[in-house]
Amino acid sequence: MRSFRTALAAFFFLFSAGLFAQETEQQTEVREQGHINQNKFRQLYQEFATPNQYRTGSGAPGPAYYQNEADYKMDIELDDKTQKLTGRETITYHNNSPNDLEYLWVQLDQNIRSKDAVAKLKDGNGIAPVSQPGSFVSEYMEEPFDGGFNITEVSADGKPLKTFINNTMMRVDLPQPLKAGDSYTFDIAWWYNVNNHVTNRARSGFEHFPKDGNNAYVIAQFFPRMAVYNDVEGWQNYQFWGNGEFALPFGDYEVNITVPADHVLDGTGELQNRKEVFSKEMMRRYEKAKKTYDKPVMIVTQEEAEAAEKGFSNKKKTWKLKAEMVRDFAFATSRKFIWDMMAVKVGDKDVMAVSMYPKEGNPLWEEYSTKVVAHTLQSYSDHTFEYPYHKAISVHAKNQGMEYPMICWNYGRPDENGNYSDRVKYGMMSVIIHEVGHNFFPMIVNSDERQWGWMDEGLDTFMQYIAEQEYGERYPEDIAPHTKYPSRRGEPSKIVNYMKGDQKYIAPIMSNPENVYQLGNNAYGKPATALNILRETVMGKELFDHAFKTYSQRWMFKHPTPEDFFRTMEDASAVDLDWFWRGWFYTTDYVDIGVEGVKKYYVTDKPTKEGKELLQRYGVQDPSSVEALYVVAEDSEEMEASLKGGTPVENAPTLKEYLMDNFTPQQREKLKMPKYFYEVTFNKPGGLVMPIIVEYTYADGTTEKVTYPAQIWRKNDQQVSRSMATDKEITKIVVDPDLETADVNLDNNSWPQAAEVDKFQEFKAKNQG
Repeated sequence: MRSFRTALAAFFFLFSAGLFAQETEQQTEVREQGHINQNKFRQLYQEFATPNQYRTGSGAPGPAYYQNEADYKMDIELDDKTQKLTGRETITYHNNSPNDLEYLWVQLDQNIRSKDAVAKLKDGNGIAPVSQPGSFVSEYMEEPFDGGFNITEVSADGKPLKTFINNTMMRVDLPQPLKAGDSYTFDIAWWYNVNNHVTNRARSGFEHFPKDGNNAYVIAQFFPRMAVYNDVEGWQNYQFWGNGEFALPFGDYEVNITVPADHVLDGTGELQNRKEVFSKEMMRRYEKAKKTYDKPVMIVTQEEAEAAEKGFSNKKKTWKLKAEMVRDFAFATSRKFIWDMMAVKVGDKDVMAVSMYPKEGNPLWEEYSTKVVAHTLQSYSDHTFEYPYHKAISVHAKNQGMEYPMICWNYGRPDENGNYSDRVKYGMMSVIIHEVGHNFFPMIVNSDERQWGWMDEGLDTFMQYIAEQEYGERYPEDIAPHTKYPSRRGEPSKIVNYMKGDQKYIAPIMSNPENVYQLGNNAYGKPATALNILRETVMGKELFDHAFKTYSQRWMFKHPTPEDFFRTMEDASAVDLDWFWRGWFYTTDYVDIGVEGVKKYYVTDKPTKEGKELLQRYGVQDPSSVEALYVVAEDSEEMEASLKGGTPVENAPTLKEYLMDNFTPQQREKLKMPKYFYEVTFNKPGGLVMPIIVEYTYADGTTEKVTYPAQIWRKNDQQVSRSMATDKEITKIVVDPDLETADVNLDNNSWPQAAEVDKFQEFKAKNQG
């Protein structure tokens, strides 16, 4: 008689052959239908551009990578009485590309506020059923605000240059092509009317305070800015329609800003004439702030700001700022501003955390703003690269949340009595973290916001979630007792309602910001959630953090594309993630994984009907000629009561004989002796591939969590089965017990399926007696 090992091997060969035959039959059927490769684990070759000398297959810049630069020297004057800004700039454009350029493209983003801006006609939604009062008045009751650029001169060496303005872009025709490696210097003069950003919603403008007659200005997009020219698409020529933000080259800035003499001002860059514009007391406080790490030092107190509100000086003062290697410039100015600063250690250097706010922001802002700025710099630096600039400023502005190099505007205002809710408090803290965090993405890791909104908003929202949770751990006294920081986005459960919504109003993440219905969910929430799941569930924090830091450091002060990010994350982790990027970023699929069924089996050496049929299919007519083990389902007619609860050795003497013949007593002691054999079938009604996270509960009350990798779906995208052998009876199975995957339907996640509660009967039972 053949040995049991040989017979068993033959049996498993036949069993495997049977599976192979089934797969072959399925493949034959598919071949008859015909289709391209639709496997969700196929590589992203069709979606990605071919690697080249500029951008490598690893996601790193190539040996021929280049980026053009633009340096600016500007003189700006802000008229507080007429709310008019006048400027003159000298731009030196450095053509570091291998191509000669016949013309230059300059962005005139302020033209979106022109009276006849075509962007005002872009939407075809009709009358909104609900709108904010300010939007309603602006849309239907006011004459359009005229806030576009008035270009009064474009010249080089005193000679006019030929230009053509196409909405928010201006072509500057060059007398002769700008050769590769050469630079070109030209001048632009302009003016425009500054808008009230509260009544005329915008990223830049002023807020008017009727009680004291003052304005607080947060000024950006205020100058004609060079467009990006790169290896991916040449000139970035997508118009500014309002949602997609900015694509800008790096450069050096020297900016002189003239404002009323009683204003205080700060902005991008290092103040060059501090002793001229600061009082002696302000200088003394500033020097103290540079050495103070535990709490902010007031540079301008609330009492001093309230006194300044009454002045309305007719004199002027010029603030001189200089910045190197920044992609943009912005500033804030008002006589209303309270101003505080503190130092924060980032690596081996000191950085100034700064806040500017009117008295209307207190007591909330003096308590939290600068502290949150400091924490954000430390948290982001830990996960990406050390913050390279010398300061980061948070400016209070009503209804604002906007970012620029070294400076940002943030909302969050108490009521007139200084009271505020937790919602206002955490909203303010979160927007500060988010906007300060934008210094990293895209101010330094300089992606094209105009085309790929998620590359800055999504990555920043993901980092914001980490920074918020770390804030709660670092400053538990600022958070409600026994709770964690209440992040609005990042946790998987927070994106479920969006992902299970009406597909007509959902677009893939890889969409232009202008072409999506729900920009907040699409560019902020979903990519942040995806990266959080990738970090905590798919890759693990150690692998993810190394890869994310690698991407951040590779593309500091450069212009990455989505492919550079995707490729670097894989390159630095040795994890093939094409299935993840395809599902989360290129589709609107959602996660829905459930338990379809559970079958319990017992082992016997008596041939079963199914076992005999399988053997006969492969030419074994007499089952007794093969020593084999058979499994029989609990609900099978062949199931004998004596098998229930018995171990395989007790139910199958053949197995016992094999163990006695082939294992020593010591070896047999180490063998497991399962009593129960289960086949658990999982299904995937949702299209999104994800790992299957399962918690098994046993009759003795113990639990076990198992994560089956996403690759379990690689051959069957609808249904997979797993076998389990255990000495304990399974009483409950739950998929995604900790809500890690953004599963949109929890009704199918449990076995036995949770009984639906009849709300009426529940109410009736509760109120009887």
